[in-house]
Amino acid sequence: MINIIHLVRDHWGVALFPIGFMVGWYFDNRNDEKLAIFRNKSKLFQRELKPDEDTVWK
Repeated sequence: MINIIHLVRDHWGVALFPIGFMVGWYFDNRNDEKLAIFRNKSKLFQRELKPDEDTVWK
C-alpha cells in the first residue's frame, strides 16, 4: 500500500495530464453543443444551403 502512495506522490504530473485532457475535451464538446443551437441563424453565415448541404458550418 505504501508503495502505491509513494508512486502517486512522485508521479502526480503523469496522472494529471490525462485527467486535464479529458476535462478539457468534455467542456469543448459541451460548448460545441451549445453553439449548435445558433447554427445557420447568424447574419454572418446566413445564406441558401446547397441541396446536399446540412449546415453552413460543422
